Amino acid sequence: MVVVLIVAVSTGLVSLSLRDRSQSRLEEEGARLSALLESARTQSRIVGTDVRWAPLTTGGFEFIGLPAIATKELPSRWLDSGTTATVVGGPQLRLGPEPLLPAQRVVLHLGEREIAVGTDGLSPFQIVDASATVAAQ
Repeated sequence: MVVVLIVAVSTGLVSLSLRDRSQSRLEEEGARLSALLESARTQSRIVGTDVRWAPLTTGGFEFIGLPAIATKELPSRWLDSGTTATVVGGPQLRLGPEPLLPAQRVVLHLGEREIAVGTDGLSPFQIVDASATVAAQ
């Protein structure tokens, strides 16, 4: 009886510790997008041009305003083809060249899951609380 109890408790704990696969993929997409946005933000400041990021309805995204060579180096597709994005408060994110930007946020969706990537305008883009609001741009 004790052995059955131990096995039942162990099984319960293991099932709780297993992560939802779509949530893991979404977190990976969020971390990747944060890095890509920061890379484009840095390039915008180096080149001194206005750079924007926009999700595409065809299942990808684009960086607008970067030199052609920089655009070729950055990906334009999600890791998971089911991923979609919605920019909060507008159609695009503004990445620079100014060092201080407005607070911005993009929400990534994969199935029923969602995760937000954003910045307060001074700090780098990072995964943030999806339920928090962003000031109008």
